[in-house]
Amino acid sequence: MKIIIVGCGKIGKSLIESLVSEGHDVAVIDKDPSVIEDATNTFDVIGLCGIGTDCEVLAEAGAARADIVISVTGSDELNMLSCFIARTLGAKNTVARIRDREYNDKSLGFMAGHLQLSMAINPEMATAHNITNILRFPSAINIDTFDSNKFEIVEMILGEKSPLAGMNMIDLRKRSPGKFLICAVLRKNEIIIPDGRFVLEDGDRIALTAAPNEIGKLLRSFDLITRKTKSVMILGASRIAYYLSSNLLAAGTKVTVIDKDEARCAEFAESLPGVTVIHGDGANQDMLVEEGLGQTDAFVSLTGYDENNILISYFATSQNVPKVISKVNRPEFYPIAGKLGIDTIISPIQTVADEMVRYARALQNSVGSNVEKLYKIMDGKAEALEFNVRPDFKHAGKALKEIKFKHNILIAGILRNRKPIVPSGNDVILPGDKVIVIAANHRLYDLSDIIE
Repeated sequence: MKIIIVGCGKIGKSLIESLVSEGHDVAVIDKDPSVIEDATNTFDVIGLCGIGTDCEVLAEAGAARADIVISVTGSDELNMLSCFIARTLGAKNTVARIRDREYNDKSLGFMAGHLQLSMAINPEMATAHNITNILRFPSAINIDTFDSNKFEIVEMILGEKSPLAGMNMIDLRKRSPGKFLICAVLRKNEIIIPDGRFVLEDGDRIALTAAPNEIGKLLRSFDLITRKTKSVMILGASRIAYYLSSNLLAAGTKVTVIDKDEARCAEFAESLPGVTVIHGDGANQDMLVEEGLGQTDAFVSLTGYDENNILISYFATSQNVPKVISKVNRPEFYPIAGKLGIDTIISPIQTVADEMVRYARALQNSVGSNVEKLYKIMDGKAEALEFNVRPDFKHAGKALKEIKFKHNILIAGILRNRKPIVPSGNDVILPGDKVIVIAANHRLYDLSDIIE
């Protein structure tokens, strides 16, 4: 597919890397010559120096033939205008990053319709939603949702002396009252799709699928659920912090936000009166302790610097904060964070990249691919995809145990009439179902791609 990316900042670079790795023909536009030079030297892309609202630059980049134009500059208005011009020139689909909270759902829908936007993405809002989900189950390190939260994939790390260690999959399902499926295990950096005889070990990172209420049953039955999150301390009065604080306040959670920028603190306090806002430097450990770090249920570090987030989160873990979440955008820092005991990492950049990969795959299938959602899970070593089952699926009505799936492919869930099913070998896939597939070392575009 022909894809044009306008804006080569942090998110732009991540999109370039993800979409080039998917085999797409990518052109990039940025007004900074050094940024263009870096992009063309690092990736197999065409680079043009200019602004995304210049019709001549867009035309030279091939907007008339583009399948997707994605504008992710630092300006919402420039992104929307760039997409509108690209659409006018003939681009088939356009995606704009729109971050300002002043663009509420109603006004955004109005503008998207008149500007013919195919999609608007808000990385900060999506990231805040992810953090909110994780804080529901503090034992989890990541939660991804399917079909309007009807089904979830929860990732956890089995600590020392975990009650799950030493159990095989069959015995585990027999002992738990919840209906769930452990669909992937990451052990010593190797991804495993387990069968019924697979035995869990301490240190394993597991991914399990279930309906949200069933996950709670599982965690309670093995005493894995920690106390409910009643108070959260957030470092950095950022856009993510705003959306996250709004979500937490709505759930009745006490929220404290700390930032060293006095003006930003004042603005944040005015926008969300229910939040306790503290003007102070979060790198000052004594100040964090004085403000109640040791008594809070969760600490979330959302500054603009990965290094700061990792180091301050490490200090929070040393103060025995039950749940610590750190925003880290650079993948090379993930192992460092893990070695320091910070098991929950969130990345707005990766969130957007995953969404764009899914969107591109959905468009790529000539008959209209049925990829509805796509998440990178288990440190990016596997994918979880949601497919719509079309009437022409050849194996509809056949028991799963009778279908020969490709290696490292697993049907992790079925949603039928909005009701979740944790599948066994006797279950079947029917037209109209939504099917959740776990895939390792495969690139799937259509449900038929899972069949041997």
